[in-house]
Amino acid sequence: MTQQLINTDEIVTELDISHLTIEDDTPVDNLQSEKQQRLLVEPLYSSRPIPAPFLAAANVGLFYILKGDPIVPDMMLSLGVQCADDFSQRENRAYFVWEFGKLPEVCIEIVSNKEGDELTLSSKSKQKGKTTAKKDLYAQIRIPYYVVFDPLRQIQTKTDMNTALLRVWSNSAGRYTELTPAQGISDVGQMVWLEEVGLGLTLWSGQFEEDITRVWLRWCSRDGQVIPTGAERAETERLRAETERQRAERLAEKLRSLGVDPDQI
Repeated sequence: MTQQLINTDEIVTELDISHLTIEDDTPVDNLQSEKQQRLLVEPLYSSRPIPAPFLAAANVGLFYILKGDPIVPDMMLSLGVQCADDFSQRENRAYFVWEFGKLPEVCIEIVSNKEGDELTLSSKSKQKGKTTAKKDLYAQIRIPYYVVFDPLRQIQTKTDMNTALLRVWSNSAGRYTELTPAQGISDVGQMVWLEEVGLGLTLWSGQFEEDITRVWLRWCSRDGQVIPTGAERAETERLRAETERQRAERLAEKLRSLGVDPDQI
């Protein structure tokens, strides 16, 4: 796939990755982005809404050429693959396309400031000599779905999000077509379906890990039901068990009132 998109002298012909920086230990995300990343990764593993194996990861380098910098999506999802057993090996600690044998299906960018180049290049990036925004780069390497979520409304110009919180594109022959409406998605409960993945994305208002209600980006089923986290599944089960206990207690009390010992039934 990548041979049609990069120069022939950049095509991967060897597996020596000693020159690549695959982790730099530099914290780059704010608290909102970090929480949002986990909310997009954890439910996929705890609820398993798609067939295994798959790899969902946050803030991991996506290396698509041997000689060049990686892309680092805030979250990516790749179907039909899984992490290698031995993380001590450098080739197993990042997403090297030539190791996994395919590109991820979904790359998501969570906007935290005006300098991320998610849709258009910022003035600072232009001054540094950058020529390609992330959306164009993802399109060139043919990532099937590209998602931009702007929860803090940082890039709301007409050439960027155009007042929307969520915009999603699908790739066809190296070009992106927007799946979301022309005005994007801004309302809680609106969703967009990713057919090749078998999941949707929706805006959800609720509490995640603290008693503060915020708007989050969540995976969802075709009918718009969010894919629950492990904690949400546990709470649902706790409430179900509590309801059953209360029902049993009411039934036992009713039987006693009729002169029947429920323990003897």
